[in-house]
Amino acid sequence: MSTHAKRERLLFADLLETAGPEAPTLCEGWKTRDLAAHVVVRERRPDAAGGILIKQLASRLDRVMEEFTAKPYEELIQLIRTGPPRFSPFSLKQIDEASNTIEFYVHTEDIRRAQPDWSPRELDHVFQDALWSRLERTARLMGRGSPTGLVLRRPDGQTAVAHRGAPVVTVTGEPSELLLFLYGRQQVADVELEGEKEAITRLHETKQLGI
Repeated sequence: MSTHAKRERLLFADLLETAGPEAPTLCEGWKTRDLAAHVVVRERRPDAAGGILIKQLASRLDRVMEEFTAKPYEELIQLIRTGPPRFSPFSLKQIDEASNTIEFYVHTEDIRRAQPDWSPRELDHVFQDALWSRLERTARLMGRGSPTGLVLRRPDGQTAVAHRGAPVVTVTGEPSELLLFLYGRQQVADVELEGEKEAITRLHETKQLGI
């Protein structure tokens, strides 16, 4: 049975192919070629991928990223489609599903929503529930840098606290949109914000959400 992560992986690869290597993305300073290289390095070079989170490894990550960015674009796409090698923890179905569902969903939207004519995807409720489940587990981590208290709320009223503090801003939307907001894509997320005007402005403009 296909998993959410596998489906999003193939959608991401197809979109990279359609967009071409020089298309803009929501990742500052990155075009589609850079984004493709990032995903491949994350899955296939754990010795360098740690630089995403660990500053001491950042220079190594930069060198490896340069190496992979220089590869033929079609090769990067094929590496994404075929998935991680056997030695990678991402090759395990449970880890792949837990770690890559969000990774590929967010990066797919990074390409789609950087285009001037983008429109929202129609996502089924099963996938929305899956995204909400992951959002609940990661909300505190991804929202730890919020300049305000931050509560995420689904249209049905379910909530998750991403950051404790005052004043509080409540962000309401479908899990897919809340996810983009919490991962630092506030400007393109289809959500409604409730709270003090100044707090909403600070939250919208902060670059401290996400990793």
